[in-house]
Amino acid sequence: MSMPHSDRLSQGLLHAFVLDGYGSAEAISFAQLENLQLSAQQSLWLHWERSHLRTEQWLRESSGLSEFSRDLLLEENTRPRLLRLENQELLLFLRAINLNPQADPEDMVSLRIFANAKHLYSLRQRPVQITGDLLKALEKGQGPKNTAEVLLFLAQSLTDRVERVVSDLGDTVDQEEARADSDELYIPSPLGMLQARRTAANLRRFLAPQRDVFLALTRTQESWFLADDAMYWNELNNRLTLHLEELELTRERVGLILETEHRRRNERMGRTMYLLAIITGFFLPMTFVTGLLGINVGGIPGSEQPYGFILSCLVLAILAFGQWLFFRWLRWV
Repeated sequence: MSMPHSDRLSQGLLHAFVLDGYGSAEAISFAQLENLQLSAQQSLWLHWERSHLRTEQWLRESSGLSEFSRDLLLEENTRPRLLRLENQELLLFLRAINLNPQADPEDMVSLRIFANAKHLYSLRQRPVQITGDLLKALEKGQGPKNTAEVLLFLAQSLTDRVERVVSDLGDTVDQEEARADSDELYIPSPLGMLQARRTAANLRRFLAPQRDVFLALTRTQESWFLADDAMYWNELNNRLTLHLEELELTRERVGLILETEHRRRNERMGRTMYLLAIITGFFLPMTFVTGLLGINVGGIPGSEQPYGFILSCLVLAILAFGQWLFFRWLRWV
């Protein structure tokens, strides 16, 4: 038996909650959306799977959003930005750290949000863990009371995870830097260092415009924002600015570690080549003498003498000692 139309549509809906205005929420089904009436204190949060065909169908047919808003929410690729719409509505595009299994943190996941005084629709491309934090807070009755607080809660959770990843990245570079400073023979992993620098660069690429979004929200004039919301958004802006500075510092420190290791490698190579050159120069005259005396022709001095070999060794020893004194005088050894 085929599924009813409403059930097929609901497949793209991940979470649907009516916020009661006191920190708790009631989960509702997709079928309840059609005739849903919100009281003065209530607001609605819907979380959708962006790539699901049913999500696009609901947005275009039942959401009540403008065509401009629908098209932006369904864009394939987005960068962090904030758009203010008519009727005190907001469109936000944020990026979250990718903490999914077997994923690179710098492969950040997109979170698209439409928000007004009574409704907040969020869309994900890949799983984001911050919605789990929101669900736990609502279950405990300590969650957001309205859409403005939902927006702030999501942004805070995003920033908290950025802080952990940036801190772990800094700790990794600290360990490599400490080992390289304490042990001249230690060779930092070039691939590991390049990966750290690439991670820092990719994170900074998306977090810099996200900081601009937070900064813009500190100056918001939407009436459904609370009076002290600007203070919280400013704090998020300051935290993200600090993380961006740490990421830039991490890139510079990785560059210094690689540069130091390159210099040490060149110094070791130079010392090795210098030693080989000294050894070659030391044995070259003796090689010439032994080669000359080893010519298989008549008339070699001392070839008929019983002490010829001892005399030859004595000559080589005197030559070697003379070379050593000469190298010492030149301060080569």
